[in-house]
Amino acid sequence: MNVICAKNYEDMSRKAANIISAQIIMKPDCVLGLATGSSPLSAYATLIDWYQKGDLDFSKVSSVNLDEYRGLSPENEQSYHYFMQKHLFDHINIRPDHTYIPDGMEPDAKKACKKHNDIIKKLGGIDLQLLGLGLNGHIGFNEPGIAFEKETHCVDLTESTIAANSRFFSSMEEVPTQAYTMGIKSIMMAKKILMIVSGEKKADIVAKAFLGPVTPAVPASILQMHPDVTLVADEAALSAYLKQAANMEDNL
Repeated sequence: MNVICAKNYEDMSRKAANIISAQIIMKPDCVLGLATGSSPLSAYATLIDWYQKGDLDFSKVSSVNLDEYRGLSPENEQSYHYFMQKHLFDHINIRPDHTYIPDGMEPDAKKACKKHNDIIKKLGGIDLQLLGLGLNGHIGFNEPGIAFEKETHCVDLTESTIAANSRFFSSMEEVPTQAYTMGIKSIMMAKKILMIVSGEKKADIVAKAFLGPVTPAVPASILQMHPDVTLVADEAALSAYLKQAANMEDNL
């Protein structure tokens, strides 16, 4: 695993944008696995800036998003369809028919999940998958459990995830309790994985995910088994990881 220590959130975002842009330049028709939430916002803004300056071309790129809330329409301001349009797609030249997000309005969970799995397969897999990291170790909406989920599936969100997402809604009652999300197998099949993490509150889970045992109780720990993972995190998020890693070296 390649660990890149950034000074702060903005530095982390720029370093992440550099990795994503390099993927696009090296393979203009690449398939990007994209994420939502606060972590990638500045990275997306940087990519938009570089596109507007003529440094990037998204015209041949395809994108596949990790997840979507079940029951929210694309027009809902809290849906991930809306998020991606507002924070990236509306500002670059990616083709609308080349962007794929799970269909949150499909009531048949099996049908919605199969459709998303089939899209990934039809595209030939994901070249670079962008990930954030939840406080409980979730990636996408793959919550802690007793087994690693495989492909796209419908998940019941944990209380901690619902609470974390409630800041985006007017009330706790409005927060969706289910989501469609790419599974661990889908994520692990990506050729490259880029995880971005910022802030001291993520320090403990970063250490557990990358230095602890591989266990479905910490879904992100499975990334230890992937051959090409880059973790870009700021100093605060890496503080526990670096301290624990140093202690492990001293004990060898």
